Amino acid sequence: MRRSSLFVIGLAAVLGGVLAGCSEKPTEMSAVPNGNRGRQGGDTITPRLVRQLAKGRGIVAYPRPPYVRPALVRLGRELAFDKILSGNHDVSCMTCHLPRYETGDARSLAIGSGGTGLGPNRTHPDGINIPRNAPALFNLGAMRHLFWDGRVEVDGHGHVSTPAGAQLTTQMTNVFEFGALSAQPMFPPTSAAEMRGSSGNELSGFTDNDVTQIWAGLMRRLGTIPKYRRMFERAYPGKRFDDMNFAYASNAIAGFIVNDLTFRNSPWDRFMDGDDGALTQRQLDGAAKFLTLKCSICHNGATFSDDEFHNVAVPQIGPGKGNGAAGLDDFGRMNVTGDPADQYRFRTSPLRNVELTGPYGHDGSIISLRDFIDHYSNSDEKLMDYNPAQLIAPLRNTVLDNKATVIAERDTIILGVVLTPEVEDKLMDYMSALTDPAARNLSRLTPGRVPSGLPIDK
Repeated sequence: MRRSSLFVIGLAAVLGGVLAGCSEKPTEMSAVPNGNRGRQGGDTITPRLVRQLAKGRGIVAYPRPPYVRPALVRLGRELAFDKILSGNHDVSCMTCHLPRYETGDARSLAIGSGGTGLGPNRTHPDGINIPRNAPALFNLGAMRHLFWDGRVEVDGHGHVSTPAGAQLTTQMTNVFEFGALSAQPMFPPTSAAEMRGSSGNELSGFTDNDVTQIWAGLMRRLGTIPKYRRMFERAYPGKRFDDMNFAYASNAIAGFIVNDLTFRNSPWDRFMDGDDGALTQRQLDGAAKFLTLKCSICHNGATFSDDEFHNVAVPQIGPGKGNGAAGLDDFGRMNVTGDPADQYRFRTSPLRNVELTGPYGHDGSIISLRDFIDHYSNSDEKLMDYNPAQLIAPLRNTVLDNKATVIAERDTIILGVVLTPEVEDKLMDYMSALTDPAARNLSRLTPGRVPSGLPIDK
């Protein structure tokens, strides 16, 4: 927890009972180093102090993203928006990651193949929802674990692990240029619920696990479109389209995400680069509070995520992932590792642009950011008192009665956390400093048309 790093910057008096974020209750900063006092004797948080706290928590600047050749970006962008990758030509990757909703869909649970409408107005004739919330696509190039349960991941040696196992061959992984992110787009098109469809097309006869056949079928589709053949060969100079596999498509989508959806010019970034005026005093105060409470134990690094897995007592809604007696539960990371200790653990969400990316939690069961922050205060009580009225009507009766089990297995990091409304106000102020202004309008990402000629969701 980096206790020593906080001591060496001489802030024991500043941190008081929240040293290293291990207190059970928030403690106001009762003492500040000399020179930090306000005119009326109150405490003034200075830029120097906040930078020291950030350093102690291991919060660093976001690295400059790698160069992505323009031809690869163009290919990836058009593939991401093209419904040719769905079984029935009715959904694209970006249907659930719409630029108008900051690469989400403003829904608790996404609706994939067979749905109509977009964003919060999307419906399915059979009421089918994807079991988990569609996360934003911001800054994913720096993440080691992707999807809520981390089922696509890369280790310290660059080895990529996925649900495909040996079906993801070395020939495929050799194509990857962007770590785990290069593998992530390979999987939504294989899911019947998300993109492939359960009937009505040449891919629907497979199961979700028949990924080799599905990937080959998708490449056959793309190969019938002359423009795509040209685009692939321009994106991968010296390679013939007929020698490519679906990893080339997935890697291109990852290149688009890295190039167009990496944001590192928020007020916080400018502040960390040395601009003392980048944050308002309220944002400085909020930063100091965030960095001395338990929040920053898990939300740290360049992405504000430890890239690990935690049970933070989020309510379970929707169809679940087939776990539990009725199949309506979601055991999270345990579904990947098989380890009971991982039950109900989900990846720590990165916080960049977080004010734009609601609803929150692995299943989007908490709609507003303020409520999600408040959820961490007496999280056991909040879970027991969860009010489903915040959900859209079709989801209100899907709240699973697994609350006692979830609470019993909560991560110890959040035990005893109590946040006052004043503290929550400060945390909200800080969250606003993590938004890059360029992320507020992403309409520039949507192409005018795609090579298949299919309609584009905007």
